[in-house]
Amino acid sequence: MMRRALWQGLLAGAAGVVVMTLGEKAEQRLTGRPSSYVPARTLERLTGMPERPEPRAVNRAMHYGQGALLGVVRSAMAHAGLRGPLASTQFTVVRLTNDQILENATGVGAPPRTWPRAELLVDLLHKAVYAFATGAVADALAARSGPGPGQRHAAERPGRRADAGPLPRHAAYGH
Repeated sequence: MMRRALWQGLLAGAAGVVVMTLGEKAEQRLTGRPSSYVPARTLERLTGMPERPEPRAVNRAMHYGQGALLGVVRSAMAHAGLRGPLASTQFTVVRLTNDQILENATGVGAPPRTWPRAELLVDLLHKAVYAFATGAVADALAARSGPGPGQRHAAERPGRRADAGPLPRHAAYGH
């Protein structure tokens, strides 16, 4: 499962970051908001690279690389049986949390509660677009392998009950 989750997640994450980027560029044209170099500054500080005035290549590397790598998490979710809009909503929080850990740990960013509300809403919107696009691809790819262990458990023991213990190992993995 993890091998499939890895390559499918990289693909799903790359697709998600492309969709997010297209949305960001459209939003920037409408609002006049300039491009952000926060991804570049974060990568520069994480790796010890010198900071450049307009680090476009570094920005793209972090933006696309981070999106592709985080897609592996969403793919693992899909393979486990966490699929659909609720899973993509949960994954939105993962994406936002990842950004905030890296940006705040490097001193590039500040906690979102300190941001102007309009900037926060724009960031939330773009990260949600990424999460849902990544989720759609990850879910579709994982569905080709059939239901995940969590879905098998839910189908065999519907409803939430205190006595619903784990499935036997052979039933969880479909072997």
